[in-house]
Amino acid sequence: MAQSKLWTALPDWVIYPVGLIPAVDLLWRGVENRLGADPMKVLEHGLGEWALRFLILGLAITPLMRFARINLVKYRRAVGLTAFLYVVLHLAVYLVLDQQFDWLAIGKDIVKRPYITIGMAAFVMLIPLAITSNSLSIRKLGAAGWRKLHKLVYPAALFGAVHYLLLVKAWPPEPIIYLAIIAGLLAIRLVKPARRRARAA
Repeated sequence: MAQSKLWTALPDWVIYPVGLIPAVDLLWRGVENRLGADPMKVLEHGLGEWALRFLILGLAITPLMRFARINLVKYRRAVGLTAFLYVVLHLAVYLVLDQQFDWLAIGKDIVKRPYITIGMAAFVMLIPLAITSNSLSIRKLGAAGWRKLHKLVYPAALFGAVHYLLLVKAWPPEPIIYLAIIAGLLAIRLVKPARRRARAA
């Protein structure tokens, strides 16, 4: 069966200004003091949630192509970089507004608070992916090496969801849903290799 395609006239760079609209909205509402009683918490959590949403969108591109014949691969790099930008903004709020560059307190948080440890680990895993999200890196690493490196997005996304779940503590449904979606998207990726191994056996 031939694969149908979802074509759009929009170039991939449009993802950046459109994707960052929620960040601009959050920051503007913060400037106007419209984020409620705890604006820093709302800003920090809001940016983190959008980071997870874009990570989920990036992970969903391959299953959409495989099962729904919707080809959005041309947007995957822009979606991934937008997710990373939200992670950086989320971290910046913690470092600047929450801890005010108190590196000793930050170090203690990383060691003593599991949700921060996990969140920082996710951030570290995303750094090489952001740095190598360009054609030059693909040529230097080789397609196979580049794909292998970028599989770090799987544990990074999972760690991000666990970070959010542990952060809210009360365990409302939203972080559980994020974690379930990411786990499901990662499980889908295991289906095809498992079938290949079964046929080979």
